Amino acid sequence: MKRTSWLLGAGLIAALAIPLLLGGPGLFAQLRAFPLDRLLFMLGLVLIGWNLNALRLRLLLAGRAGTLGQPRALGIVISTEFAYCATPGGTGGPVTLLTLLIRHGMRPTQASAVFAVDQLIDMLFFLFALVGVALYVFLEAVDLRIGWMVGVPLLLLSGGLIFLGLLLRHYSRALKVTGTWLRKLKVRSQTRFGLTRRLLHFRLALLATLSLPRRTLALAFLLSAGHWLLRYSLLYLAITGLGQSIAWAWTFLVQMLSMAAGHLSFLPGGAGGTELTSLALLAPMIAKQEAAAAILIWRFVTYYFYLMAGAPVFLAFASRSLRHMWRSRRA
Repeated sequence: MKRTSWLLGAGLIAALAIPLLLGGPGLFAQLRAFPLDRLLFMLGLVLIGWNLNALRLRLLLAGRAGTLGQPRALGIVISTEFAYCATPGGTGGPVTLLTLLIRHGMRPTQASAVFAVDQLIDMLFFLFALVGVALYVFLEAVDLRIGWMVGVPLLLLSGGLIFLGLLLRHYSRALKVTGTWLRKLKVRSQTRFGLTRRLLHFRLALLATLSLPRRTLALAFLLSAGHWLLRYSLLYLAITGLGQSIAWAWTFLVQMLSMAAGHLSFLPGGAGGTELTSLALLAPMIAKQEAAAAILIWRFVTYYFYLMAGAPVFLAFASRSLRHMWRSRRA
């Protein structure tokens, strides 16, 4: 816990210091000139996105977590987002979500299956979004040397979805191969059988979630698309609010790549890596000072605000359950 607090403090400092150092002395004038109504509008988009995610969660749960209303589902989503931003690599996010779902009466395998389908829906959206960005790059005759920036994530997402589809289809063969490896590693038979049983239960729960009505799954995808389109419009709004002109597709790609690079920094919220990558990608498009100001505003909305708004909700919803789980594991 103490180590996480130190890392969070370092992340907060890095997310603020890098744009300030690279933006130069005129940065504060840029920030003061940013319209307050636009900043409030951006914060409103975040709240709308959280509500869309809460509704998507309720659809995927399909009543398996009891009568989960929109306010409680929203509390789960905000707590999860806070944990993503407050832990290295976002590792606390899935733990928080699974813990809260289990507390609402779901079995661990069911909660894991809902989380897996939620991630699959997100991956499918990003696959379609990257195809759209690739079409924009080629049709608008943007510098084709940046094609690798679209192509690599597109290939990784496509490969990941294909691998998961094959794994789900050939599950029994994968279990046999895994069992053989574990036997060679001299894992106890009791542990192997326990793991196999959990994986089988997870597969059944996953299939149960995927067998929801197609209309429900399609609506969950549309809610996911709405959330991410709002979330990935924030940098565009920050840049245009400073009087700069830029294509929305380029800001989408900048955010996607910089957030991915942020995971390599091992600081909460991707601090440090996110700011450096986004500044480097925006440099060819707008001046460094405006880019630094836009990134500060964007990170305030998507990082600092997530922490400030999420902390009290997390304490109310998740702290007791996580503390009990941590004590049980120590014991």
